[in-house]
Amino acid sequence: MAVTLGLVLLLIACLEAGRRLRMRHTADEASSGLGVIDGAIFGLLGLLLAFAFSGADSRYEARRQLIVTETNAIGTAWLRIDLLPAEAQPAIRQDMRSYVDARIAFYRDLNDNPARARQDAAATTALQTKIWGESTAAARQSPLASTLPLVAQSLNDMIDITTTRSVALNTHPPLAIYILLLVLAVAASLVAGYGMGDRRRRSWLHTLVYAAALTMTIYTILDLEFPRIGLVRIDRYDKVLVDQRGSMN
Repeated sequence: MAVTLGLVLLLIACLEAGRRLRMRHTADEASSGLGVIDGAIFGLLGLLLAFAFSGADSRYEARRQLIVTETNAIGTAWLRIDLLPAEAQPAIRQDMRSYVDARIAFYRDLNDNPARARQDAAATTALQTKIWGESTAAARQSPLASTLPLVAQSLNDMIDITTTRSVALNTHPPLAIYILLLVLAVAASLVAGYGMGDRRRRSWLHTLVYAAALTMTIYTILDLEFPRIGLVRIDRYDKVLVDQRGSMN
């Protein structure tokens, strides 16, 4: 919230600075050949906002879909435990429950308690190794030759998706993109204020609407890019994983 308010104030200050600068020039000096430059700056800003918004939304949707994919992979691995010898199933099922608990805890603690999240990630890795060893050993004892490939494939999918989600979690545009976006927003505000300087009276309506609209657009882009921090939340989709854990009791 403080960053958002700061950006609004920064844009208003830039608009006012541009307006005051315009008022120091004559009308002829201020209007000669500036339309092309203004159009180029606003065009670049609009293009960058469009690409940034589209990319952030695509990554948000990809992360949301990965939650469903992981839940399906866990569900498949859970069902294929039925293929294993009956005496090996209880221990493996208990480890699977602990594994899902660790995955849920990891995303719950990710922002609120990073140290605990690292512990959850370590527990996840340890349980992956344990479940894999127990399941493949039990599958080799099955009289059916197809048991091992089926069980191994489902566990492999369940394990691989954790790496995919980890990469997706940390996939963001380079910092230079956000710096460029801020620089263009400031530049556009300066030239917009410069264009408003031919009027002696301030138009607070236009100033506030411009600053608020640009700030909300940038905020929404960042919110989509980091969906476990702001108002746009992806953790509500974690409910499908919680529901999967409930079905394993």
